[in-house]
Amino acid sequence: MSERRIMDLETGVDVQGLLDQVRAQQEQVQRIQRGVEAMEVKGYSRGNEVTVSLRGSGQFTDVSIDPEAMRRYNARDLGDMVLEAVNDGLRKMAEATSARFAPVIEAAGRMERFTS
Repeated sequence: MSERRIMDLETGVDVQGLLDQVRAQQEQVQRIQRGVEAMEVKGYSRGNEVTVSLRGSGQFTDVSIDPEAMRRYNARDLGDMVLEAVNDGLRKMAEATSARFAPVIEAAGRMERFTS
């Protein structure tokens, strides 16, 4: 049985082909999103005295403070170190997420140029 193709008579664009590409990209995005949510990264303060672990879902799963740092620093300094580690982890997660989504974003850009 032959597949019916939907063509835009004015532009000659294969509309059915574009719809198929969009569906495939949606499935790919969902797979990537599930992979991102399962990822875990670690963030570190300067000196690695505080370590945090977080998942792609945004959930922090662990905060570890070196016992020596607890003796050496006051509460304000330790708080700053926790913030450094959290921000490092968030930056790493953003970079990893961008890298995973890059192929889909590039493909969407190519498709947009094709239809413009």
